[in-house]
Amino acid sequence: MTYLTNTAADFPSEALCGFVAAHPEYVTAVHGGVVRTTETPIGQPALVIGGGSGHYPAFAGWVGPGMGHGAPCGNIFSSPSASQVYSVARNADNGGGVIMGFGKYAGDVLHFGAAAEKLRAEGVDVRVVTVTDDIASDSPGNHRNRRGIAGDLPVFKIAGAAIEGGADLDEAERLAWKANDATRSYGVAFDGCTLPGAEEPLFHVENGQMAVGLGIHGEPGVKDLPLGSASEVADLLFDGIMAEAPAGHTGRVAVLLNGLGTVKYEELFVVYARLNERLQERGLTAVQPEVGEFVTSLDMAGLSLTLVFLDEELEKHWIAPVDTPAFRRGAPRDLVTLAERPARTGFFRPGQEPVAPSTEESRRFARNLQQVLELFETTCRTREAELGRLDAVAGDGDHGQGMVLGAAGAVEAGKKALTRGAGARALLVHAGTAWAESAGGTSGALWGAALTAAGRALSDDEGADQGAAVRAMLNAVEALQRLGGARPGDKTMIDAAVPFAETLFQEFSRTSDLVASLSAAAERAQVAAQRTAELTARLGRSRVLGEKSVGTPDPGATSFALLMGVLGDYIGQHRQSGNL
Repeated sequence: MTYLTNTAADFPSEALCGFVAAHPEYVTAVHGGVVRTTETPIGQPALVIGGGSGHYPAFAGWVGPGMGHGAPCGNIFSSPSASQVYSVARNADNGGGVIMGFGKYAGDVLHFGAAAEKLRAEGVDVRVVTVTDDIASDSPGNHRNRRGIAGDLPVFKIAGAAIEGGADLDEAERLAWKANDATRSYGVAFDGCTLPGAEEPLFHVENGQMAVGLGIHGEPGVKDLPLGSASEVADLLFDGIMAEAPAGHTGRVAVLLNGLGTVKYEELFVVYARLNERLQERGLTAVQPEVGEFVTSLDMAGLSLTLVFLDEELEKHWIAPVDTPAFRRGAPRDLVTLAERPARTGFFRPGQEPVAPSTEESRRFARNLQQVLELFETTCRTREAELGRLDAVAGDGDHGQGMVLGAAGAVEAGKKALTRGAGARALLVHAGTAWAESAGGTSGALWGAALTAAGRALSDDEGADQGAAVRAMLNAVEALQRLGGARPGDKTMIDAAVPFAETLFQEFSRTSDLVASLSAAAERAQVAAQRTAELTARLGRSRVLGEKSVGTPDPGATSFALLMGVLGDYIGQHRQSGNL
């Protein structure tokens, strides 16, 4: 359990505050997390690594020369919000673009992805790399669909070293993915962790048993086995990973034996003694092995083993010097010291997002977009109860409320952006951010990302022709698919959004008539939304009560079709406005 707390709710923020106070030469607090106290060299890619709190030294402890440039920090075991990720990335970037790195969990994929959409709309080149090292979470053929656990450290270490050595954004992204694909982890737990303020662990393991294939967010293992000796546990982990060792590997491996919170160093060394024997038996050379606590799970009783199958390129970056609060390697002479790096002189804070200069033509189009947002809000309020009833069948009944809150937030942000002279792109970016923050949840993040992605197809320098309007809508649907991870048939918003986009593209390619194409697309979306009543939910909260949802249309698909109909009606009525 966690003994030293003030209040459970404040524990993550107070821990981060203390961490920053203890390491002022390395990190400075910004909204949502930390960034380096020193300036990032102009044009150097920024490695932004993060996730939920409760895993120290991941992730804030890895910010410093040779590794991360910033770390968004969510609540305990929860993804940071899109605005937190955006804030940290904005502060970390110095003109070289951003690599966002995190373990592959649904919330992180969504919120990091939404932040990336906003940054891209502002002209920042952003790449997203998900760590997928846990062999227990999916098959070898689906390696990149696995979740990330202790493999975060070597992947981010290798990417950070490459950046420190002069790699540009393309090269750093390539090496990060290469390191991920060479990394395998496997873990066991002997008991669950206890959240701050809670009296009981998230799960228990029976005496004399161990949970194999644990997660780092308090998830139990995928199977229970009798608790073995230290050597037997070492063999289990080693054999599990070596069963999928890549063919033709060099025989040189980075080794990380990671304690999850309760298993202490002496125990880990006993396990490592056996691992060292097994490595030698297989003719493997451990390259600068690490034994200790690297990616924890509060006080979970457990450990994990990570192997990275190195080649010459990966090894070079694995052994390179690094200097962070929690992970240091190499002599100081091998890095530009902290004292030699200029201190940061300015930081981005929420509410300071720039509004790019715009033309009157673009501002006129932005005013039309603001009217669309206001119609969205009115429609959501009118249909709030209906959307809530649909959601209550197999969900928590808050979809209508969330849509109202999101649309209202977007409208308010749009008004403020217009008073600052926003053009079309800036208006949608600001509105998208506000929709996500105001609504919260998955639906809010997706609608926020959709508006932001639509903005990327528009300009602050000119109005928009019909082609640009179509590209904006297609961008929005593409963002929904990429970030939400749903496919047609999962009974989600995508079941209406994909037919909408397909019809819009096909009809506009054939006729070049935006109004007719949008009308046909909105009608198909409405039909598709109604047909979701025949489907069983396979994603989100509703999947738990999937059969119960049969006979009821999906609320997300319904609201999407509803608002696309409103958009089509508006554009049809304003065809002669000169902006489309």
